[in-house]
Amino acid sequence: MYQALYRTFRPETFEGILGQEHIVRILKNQISENTFGHAYLFCGTRGTGKTTVARILAKGVNCTADIADRPCGTCSNCIAIRDGVFIDVIEIDAASNTGVDNIRELRESVNYPPAVGRCKVYIIDEVHMLSTGAFNALLKTLEEPPKNIMFILATTEPQKLPATILSRCLRLDFRRISEKQMREGFREICSKLGFKISDSALGLIVANADGSVRDGLSILDQCISFGKDEIVKQDVLDILGTAGEEVFIEITDLVERNLIAEALLLLNRVLDDGKDVRQFMKDWIAHYRSLMITKFVKNPEDVLNVSLENVERIREQSNKIDLANINKCIMELSRTLNEAKWSTQPRILLEVCIVKLAFDGKPEIIEHKVETEKTIKTKKQKAPVQVKMDQKIDKEKIWRKVFEDGESDKGSMNFLRKGSRLKDIDEYSFYVEVANDIFMRYANDNCQLLESLMEKYTGRKLKMECILSPKLNEETQQKTIEDIAGELENRLGIDVEIE
Repeated sequence: MYQALYRTFRPETFEGILGQEHIVRILKNQISENTFGHAYLFCGTRGTGKTTVARILAKGVNCTADIADRPCGTCSNCIAIRDGVFIDVIEIDAASNTGVDNIRELRESVNYPPAVGRCKVYIIDEVHMLSTGAFNALLKTLEEPPKNIMFILATTEPQKLPATILSRCLRLDFRRISEKQMREGFREICSKLGFKISDSALGLIVANADGSVRDGLSILDQCISFGKDEIVKQDVLDILGTAGEEVFIEITDLVERNLIAEALLLLNRVLDDGKDVRQFMKDWIAHYRSLMITKFVKNPEDVLNVSLENVERIREQSNKIDLANINKCIMELSRTLNEAKWSTQPRILLEVCIVKLAFDGKPEIIEHKVETEKTIKTKKQKAPVQVKMDQKIDKEKIWRKVFEDGESDKGSMNFLRKGSRLKDIDEYSFYVEVANDIFMRYANDNCQLLESLMEKYTGRKLKMECILSPKLNEETQQKTIEDIAGELENRLGIDVEIE
């Protein structure tokens, strides 16, 4: 029967472990000096080698070879542990053995000394799945274990373990494997199997592995199953259900030009080809990351997993998009991807996101119809330029939006809202009526903030002009009296009449 790559190439000694040098160094020193502990906690994301290192540690403390760097991987004990038939190494899946009774059975077996090896090792995988009662039952054994007994607890979620368990274990945190290390390891595996793999294909595999060796090997396994002598980037794209860089360059360009219909039709064509919508979102975020990196890194091909031709195309597009817009798109797409993880309609979420990205920052709350007549000043005609504008503007809605945003930056903006209103907007300025000198001074103190918020909702850089309004002053005073009267009615339970 065929064996998956992640099992076939599972390391048998510490030398084969990828990217966990800090952990390997600690464990090798403890084994060589015979100072290993009785309880370990291996933490880290999936596929980073927790179970593999646990088995190698079990080999190390039971290896019979007379060498400094144990385990040897070739003695009878090491081979028995590799094959899963060593009686003194017990692996327990806590996800399916969560109860108190399971741990009580373990506690009883702990009392028996090792039958073959020097140390009896219990490897408890997914230990965070144990019940509260099971943890309590395990606690005493962890605190005072019998001689020659070792516990290795492995988990992806250490925060779910009780503090009493954590404090009794030597905790070792497994890091995500770097792309460089994974790339070198996978190339060696392909060489051993007699397969050729292009740099771009290998880069795409390790990028989507996200630091997990097991996930990366699973993708590589699928690529090898294609039955080709050489694995190229398109093979990986077909397996992952994603699109090439040219698609993301095109859809980004359409969004920047506000061509929503064309962007949605392009997305439809891509998904009709069988591409995965969530993977599409991940790769689109990666494209915006490429645009951001290109703005700062002189030779982005050293960082990005794209061809030199695509680097030039990305650089050209990056020059056309400002950094703030790139950041906004990354945040919005990331939020949509997070929501899509739990949604049965991720495609709709992405379509809504595309519409929002195209409209965001545009004067969407302004309905405008502009008719402009200009007389250009030339040598023959010295008349000034005349501009005639007809605008239909929802001023109250704009002003409300300005303060909704402004209050998140500065809570005291609510004070200004009570004594001001947006009177008018022309081509160069917006005019704010204020009730009295106090509101006038406060508006001028916050002039820069108000101008930036108005630019956001009008799409134009306008200057603020303040106007004192006696009428607004009377309305503000009347409103304040009415607020006080309402407060008295609520607190005292009486009717208050205003004369």
